[in-house]
Amino acid sequence: MFVYVNGQVVKKEDARISPFDHGFMYGLGVFETFRVYDGHPFLLDDHLARLHNGLDMLNISCSITRNDVLHILSQLLQANGYRDAYVRLNVSAGIGDVGLQVEQYTHPTIIMYMKRIPAFAEEKVCKTLQVKRNTPEGCIRLKSHHYLNNILGKREIGHHPNVEGIFLTEEGCVAEGIVSNIFWVKDGVVYTPAVQTGILNGVTRMFVIDLLHSWGIRVEEGFYSLQQLKSADEIFLTNSIQEVVPVCRLDEDIYPGKCGEITKRLQRAYASFTTHLWTRYDRKDGYVN
Repeated sequence: MFVYVNGQVVKKEDARISPFDHGFMYGLGVFETFRVYDGHPFLLDDHLARLHNGLDMLNISCSITRNDVLHILSQLLQANGYRDAYVRLNVSAGIGDVGLQVEQYTHPTIIMYMKRIPAFAEEKVCKTLQVKRNTPEGCIRLKSHHYLNNILGKREIGHHPNVEGIFLTEEGCVAEGIVSNIFWVKDGVVYTPAVQTGILNGVTRMFVIDLLHSWGIRVEEGFYSLQQLKSADEIFLTNSIQEVVPVCRLDEDIYPGKCGEITKRLQRAYASFTTHLWTRYDRKDGYVN
């Protein structure tokens, strides 16, 4: 595997960062994961918008443009021999002294990783986690280097690719999956936890909500109990790599999985959008490239 590190494409064995990088020392870094379809990054502008919002919160000065990313991607795709790929774009604070820094970071470390898209199960089994979803370290949850809560959740369910763990908040509200956002359908209405529960506002989550609105389907975001989730007619998960994922079981309860009507419709639409290679959603103009 080849990776990009601060302007160079190198073999993964040769990739290096400084031990004084504050992304390593203090967890000051954010990242985005997205898919490349036939050489094209899907919803890239939405991912970059979230990345830059996170960098602003961490006081990291970095402006990486769409063209910058496309240039790096073209190099990495060629080096790795891929046309379709799982991509992680990572920006950390960069080198600093030992100790907490107040001043803005002006020389960040930029890394891009890439790997083949793995095979995914057609349906997921979900299990309610015992470990609770932690609260964000700041005012909102960033896609940051602080991943211990997710790791603890993953350890609880084990290494089962067709199983996803579902976090509840300390108050008992449904939050999100370990690596996904969760939606469910009840009587024709789609429900999903509000961002105010402390979840990550996923790019695919936002895509799906806007798509449902465009179809005239009512979407409710709020604070919901586990019992409200379990009373669903159908359940599905979203993330940028696995797309729209049907749920066939939650704990001991059975659901339609890939036979769910809204889930099937979303999967078909998602496949259509990735085929047409859209890069972002504009609330006025719709999906544009």
